[in-house]
Amino acid sequence: MSRQLFYNGLVYMDHRFQKLCVLTEDGAIAGIGEWISDPQAERIDLKGRRLTPGFLDIHTHGAAGADVNGADPAGYEKISCFMASQGTVGWLGSVLTDTKEQTLACIEAYKKWKTMEHKGAVMMGIHLEGPFLSPEYKGAMPQSLLQVKNIPLIEEYQRAAEGDIRYITVSPEIEGMTEDIPKLKALGIQVAIGHSGADYDTARAAIANGAMAATHTGNAMKLLHQHFPAIWGAVLEDDEVYCEIICDGRHLHPGTVRLILKTKGLDWVIAVTDSIMAAGLPDGEYKLGVNDVVVTDGDAKLKTDGTRAGSTLTTGKALENLAAFTGKPIEALLPLLTENPAKLLGLTDRFGYIKENRAASFAVLDEMGRVAETYVEGRRVFSRDILK
Repeated sequence: MSRQLFYNGLVYMDHRFQKLCVLTEDGAIAGIGEWISDPQAERIDLKGRRLTPGFLDIHTHGAAGADVNGADPAGYEKISCFMASQGTVGWLGSVLTDTKEQTLACIEAYKKWKTMEHKGAVMMGIHLEGPFLSPEYKGAMPQSLLQVKNIPLIEEYQRAAEGDIRYITVSPEIEGMTEDIPKLKALGIQVAIGHSGADYDTARAAIANGAMAATHTGNAMKLLHQHFPAIWGAVLEDDEVYCEIICDGRHLHPGTVRLILKTKGLDWVIAVTDSIMAAGLPDGEYKLGVNDVVVTDGDAKLKTDGTRAGSTLTTGKALENLAAFTGKPIEALLPLLTENPAKLLGLTDRFGYIKENRAASFAVLDEMGRVAETYVEGRRVFSRDILK
């Protein structure tokens, strides 16, 4: 039996930091209180730092030289270890639109990864970004691989993944797509709308049929016009749709980030990285699925036409940027990286909160709000001090 006692720090509960102790047992939170005595537990001195739920990244294509579309199980583990260094305890592997054969290969690699011993963040499942997307708003999606609606294909993918495809991005204007959103949800897949030129009414119909999120809001979608609110207007208006945002200062102007947060409120926004294999690495040439990408000054763009292609953002940097962009305290912003993604994916029984019976998966933040340590199910998987 493994027990740990985290003490002498500030614990994030009920959207504020409190001077509490946290006791864990076998990777789960066993107790929380102002004072806990357990002589059998390993004592972990937080040294006044802040203990928060670990971050969740539900939209990422890779990091540290590994591309989700091309990685083997060891590549997924490499991404997991890098994620842990950024405070991330759980992530979805976002499969860029690809061939059926390669998508199935990604699923098989993920299933093999699950059988391995892990030293980093948990790969929570798979996000399919496509293939049912608008050619006009494809962004970095390879147009030749985009498809019309094909629910049997997703059923095949979900069988292969043994139910672990958790999230999919679709364009609601694809013929028949909006009507079949309930079929995707019946497969256990949460639906986001994006890469889309949908008009306002079509986007609203998709939401009414169960779409619960917008993929990288404001990017690869028809923009708001005073006479034609389009998909962006629909997702900003709705009170119960999550908006993904990429807070790297490139995909969205800081003023736009503030506008989205003011419009949606802090409970309905999810910070994602949309990172590619270049995250954590120098400028240079990389891959994003079948695409060749050039990264200059940290900005990733397609080599063919200069279209922005994901990011080099990390969750730790996203939190720092959110604080800088908004002036809000960290305790107000943490839900964007913790409980909000957990709610969207239905994983609040495991992630997103420091509460009894949840996983002992934490980020430890220093006085500047930077990630100092990361714990996944009670295992310390990153320490900045040890790296020094």
